Amino acid sequence: MGRLLIVSAPSGSGKSTIVNYLMKEHPEFRLAFSVSATSRPPRGKEQNGVEYYFLTPDEFREHIKNDDFLEYEEVYEGRFYGTLKSQVEEKLAAGMNVVFDVDVKGGINIKKYYGEEALSVFIQPPSIEALRERLIRRNTDEMAQIEQRLAKAEYEMTFAPQFDRILVNDDLEVAKQEAVALLNEFFQVG
Repeated sequence: MGRLLIVSAPSGSGKSTIVNYLMKEHPEFRLAFSVSATSRPPRGKEQNGVEYYFLTPDEFREHIKNDDFLEYEEVYEGRFYGTLKSQVEEKLAAGMNVVFDVDVKGGINIKKYYGEEALSVFIQPPSIEALRERLIRRNTDEMAQIEQRLAKAEYEMTFAPQFDRILVNDDLEVAKQEAVALLNEFFQVG
């Protein structure tokens, strides 16, 4: 039976980069990515079951009614995102370790559900100012969007103490090695 790795972070903290590194470069962790469900339609070349499980808003509500989600959120009217229990249980039963790349509230809820079988890691920028610089360098958002993301990041960082471990991503290579050390300890590999 597998275990769970929950990774949360403010936007721009390097969460996806670190998760992708762990999945690609460390097969010994047997990580399987948890694919979320959403009620939004696919974009571009997105495929059902790959990027997301695409459900209609009514299908999503039916799953909520049946208590099929570990966690979910209605981001705005009729636009839901969540994690199906069945999808996670299937991977765990196959002996895979399931990794979640989720927002802070989702991460806290999954940790509550699985307790000691899950390791929750909060990836944090060294400071809000460093995060501002990263988001500006990305050059993907307008300044107003960047300020919105920073305000959200400050709020999200207040949840960090509720996670098992806080990993400060000041230097990406160091953060990657710290993540590997955490997983070696948690999964007791090698």
